[in-house]
Amino acid sequence: MNNKPDTLPKLLKAKYEKYGDRKLSMAVKDYGIWQPYTWQDYYTKVKYVCLGLMELGLEKGDKISILGETKPEAYWAELAVQAIGGTAVGIFTDCLPNEVEYFAKHSDSKFIVAHDQEQVDKVLQIKSNVPLLTKVIYWDPKGLWSYKDDILISLDEVLELGKKYEESHRGLFEKVIDEGRENDTAVLCYTSGTTGNPKGVMISHKCLIGNAKIWAEKLDQWDDKDHYVSFLPLAWITEQMMIASTLTAGVVVNFTEKAETVQQDIREVGPQILFWGARNWESVNRLIQAKIMDTTFLNRLLYKLFLPIGYRMVDIQTKGEKAGILWKSLYRIANWGLFRDLRDRVGLLRVKHAYTGGAPTSPDVIRYFQAIGIRIQVAYGSSEFPLISLESGSGVNTGTSGLPSPDVEVKISPEGEIIAKGPYMFSGYYKNPEATDEKVKDGWYYTEDFGHITEEGELVVMDRLSDIRTLRNGEKYSPQYIESRLRFSPYMKDLLVVGGEEHDYVCGLVNIDMDNVGRWAEIRKIPYTSYTDLSQKPEVIALIKQEFIRVNKLIPKHAGVRKFINMHKEFDADDAELTRTRKIKRDFMEKRYSQMIKAIYDDMNELSLEASVTYRDGRKGTIKTNVKINTMN
Repeated sequence: MNNKPDTLPKLLKAKYEKYGDRKLSMAVKDYGIWQPYTWQDYYTKVKYVCLGLMELGLEKGDKISILGETKPEAYWAELAVQAIGGTAVGIFTDCLPNEVEYFAKHSDSKFIVAHDQEQVDKVLQIKSNVPLLTKVIYWDPKGLWSYKDDILISLDEVLELGKKYEESHRGLFEKVIDEGRENDTAVLCYTSGTTGNPKGVMISHKCLIGNAKIWAEKLDQWDDKDHYVSFLPLAWITEQMMIASTLTAGVVVNFTEKAETVQQDIREVGPQILFWGARNWESVNRLIQAKIMDTTFLNRLLYKLFLPIGYRMVDIQTKGEKAGILWKSLYRIANWGLFRDLRDRVGLLRVKHAYTGGAPTSPDVIRYFQAIGIRIQVAYGSSEFPLISLESGSGVNTGTSGLPSPDVEVKISPEGEIIAKGPYMFSGYYKNPEATDEKVKDGWYYTEDFGHITEEGELVVMDRLSDIRTLRNGEKYSPQYIESRLRFSPYMKDLLVVGGEEHDYVCGLVNIDMDNVGRWAEIRKIPYTSYTDLSQKPEVIALIKQEFIRVNKLIPKHAGVRKFINMHKEFDADDAELTRTRKIKRDFMEKRYSQMIKAIYDDMNELSLEASVTYRDGRKGTIKTNVKINTMN
């Protein structure tokens, strides 16, 4: 019998045996109240879900798709299927029915665990096209009481089935856990699909636990008294890493009530560990700047006085110098007079380990948070290779992704591609060995990312290799780098930077941040009726122009944006413009908006479009509109 905790269910069992009902394992906010679960509760829930699924026909090697927000029930379902030697498949909650069908069908899922009525409705639309699907298990019954489909069963019913099943199968749960092996496939994480259909990345328990131990024990010492707030999607490899890491370290996992309360819930928890994607950090940065615009004159004055002190301290540290007593004293005053309260208001007061990853985070955003006392560590990896490198939590951010992880080798190909080798990689693409062979050669994983290694051995990730663009004069630039610098602005939510070999300069398509720009306009008594109307206001165009001027000073001259259009609509994942993790599908977008791009390079001043519009009262319609083409001259 193998008692070594080399699978996620074995880690759960070990923590249950260590802590029992004496220590909190997780908590979820429901109707404004935090509901706690001990390690005994966690273990027991997983046990009865697993046994209930076995009663329904779950067998070793089966797949279960989980379609819902990240909640305790999602964790229980994942650990339950893994306990019997099966595989969990995460599906993003905002996926359309046809996307749900693709993931469930491609993964050969036997069950789908769905959150609520919205997700159940999606599955019922496509169930006839998923031949292996036998049951849809939901955990939030609201709105589902009148549904009569035989394929439906509640998670509460599954738990009861598990309790009854145990009566005639004593010790079975513990037996199947012990039979688990480290090379069993724990999860299927699907790629973002920026260049085609998403591929199912097979991740073993060995891969997850090996990377978790490096992260939570070797590189950063997490503590079993630490709290983590979980709101990242289960379908993202980062949340899978967090599941493994919190089980490894015994960290308490807290689940937010809903998307709209994330910031307040984080503030209530005051976590020590926080992982936000680049967009999350950028969003919080915009939130802080928006709040400052709305605050009192005195608070705005303190902000203008103290923030430069924070930046000055960052500059001193960046140069490797020691701050004198004057600057240390000024920073203490700034911290107690402003920064501490700022961190508290966005829930970051107690954070010890702040991480970012998934896409490049603007250096301006990282520098800003360091100025107010939050050191963000940049992690670099992918679904196929979860932890290639991690920046140290000490000192200042140097603009890199840190040193390679222990036992990981990294080198740069002649084409500038980052390639890596290590013991904790994926097992291959599900049902696609050809793609696996293209991605892994002689043990080296080809990331398709462009970058370089500094003299200190730290990894610098610039952009996707395929996204590096070349202008007519042969000069190269990274659109993603420019975009990340621009998203530091509180007024830009998203943008697409374009310009290729047939062009002499770079241009941009901008999504304004409706909330912040709307607030800015209202303060100045600028009337508007819709997103489209607001984006084309001369004052708003001038506002966005100033943001381009700011960033153009920070990047090589040839990469400076010369013209831009404020878009009439926001980029939308439902329109296939973004992936479900909000990465831009660059080639698709350049084709979709080719008319706009052509108009820019044809030196037009304005372009007529037909646009769908949502008014402030929620009404929708279609209008013909003109978008202005704006120059930096």
